[in-house]
Amino acid sequence: MRAVAYSIKSSEKEPLAIANRKKHDITLISNALSEDTVVYAEGKEAVIVFVDDEVSEKVINRLADLGIKYIATRSTSVEHIDKQAAVSRNIRIANVPASILKEGSQEALSMALAAETILNLDKWQHKKCLGSACICSRACDQHTEWFDPKEDDHEK
Repeated sequence: MRAVAYSIKSSEKEPLAIANRKKHDITLISNALSEDTVVYAEGKEAVIVFVDDEVSEKVINRLADLGIKYIATRSTSVEHIDKQAAVSRNIRIANVPASILKEGSQEALSMALAAETILNLDKWQHKKCLGSACICSRACDQHTEWFDPKEDDHEK
């Protein structure tokens, strides 16, 4: 999957590279996502964001116009993302589970955030349900092309 990761700090580069294992073509940039930087998503399928990124209705509309289908946040919160705008433009959203916040060191937390973010990209690429990382109100249950019942990761 082709993606651009916004707001990347130097301490996140190595964990993302290790977690990715060259599976996805990810462009890492230090700029935050905003109306001015949305152009970096051109030619990509996904954006990877963090809590400081502007993921407003206006930005989401521009992302959708560029062909973005997925927004993966490297955080447990999705409050920085206009979920209604994403739904209206058929963009899927994923976060990382709160359980990873229990990781001990900053290094371990960075690696866990990276691993969960890459896992979300992997599942999207293979058209599998993201389970508890999915911010979709179980939309994959309603869209059989997105749901493999053998791979139901949603918590019951």
